[in-house]
Amino acid sequence: MSAGELLERSLAYALGSVAGARSVCPGSGTPCADWNLGELLGHLDDSLDALYEGLTGGSIGLLPHADRVCGFRARACAVLGAWAAGPPEDVLVGERPLDVRVMAAVGAVEITVHGWDVARACGLSRPVPEDLAAELLPVAQCVVGEEDRGVRFAAPVTVPPRAQAGTLLLSFLGRRP
Repeated sequence: MSAGELLERSLAYALGSVAGARSVCPGSGTPCADWNLGELLGHLDDSLDALYEGLTGGSIGLLPHADRVCGFRARACAVLGAWAAGPPEDVLVGERPLDVRVMAAVGAVEITVHGWDVARACGLSRPVPEDLAAELLPVAQCVVGEEDRGVRFAAPVTVPPRAQAGTLLLSFLGRRP
């Protein structure tokens, strides 16, 4: 699966989760222990901003934007449109170059997992599609190291040996599926 397909499928999944957030209190808890639903949605918004910046300008600033005028759906469409228009080969994150395909794959992990978080916060049962999870798990395993634990991710959760890809992805990132 190409990075663009991963990005498209992760956005489609997250859009379904975010749609369920309309009727839920923004102060509701999430699987991310330190964030409520409103903060998680803000983080997802910032993630889409960063992806859009990288795809359209070839550079991602290190500080989030305060502008939240557009809704999540509009931002998701803008990201997909920017990918379809032909992103640059490399993106600068701060001053460090990053292959745009890596940026898209990491963005797909972020969007998918937080889409699952939003669904859980909304009381929705929306498992990550198995084929998408199977593609995202190796990406997550490459980019999340021990130094990220306790800072950006909780410790991995133990799962049964024959767990499916969705369970493995979520548990690797500290979620309890």
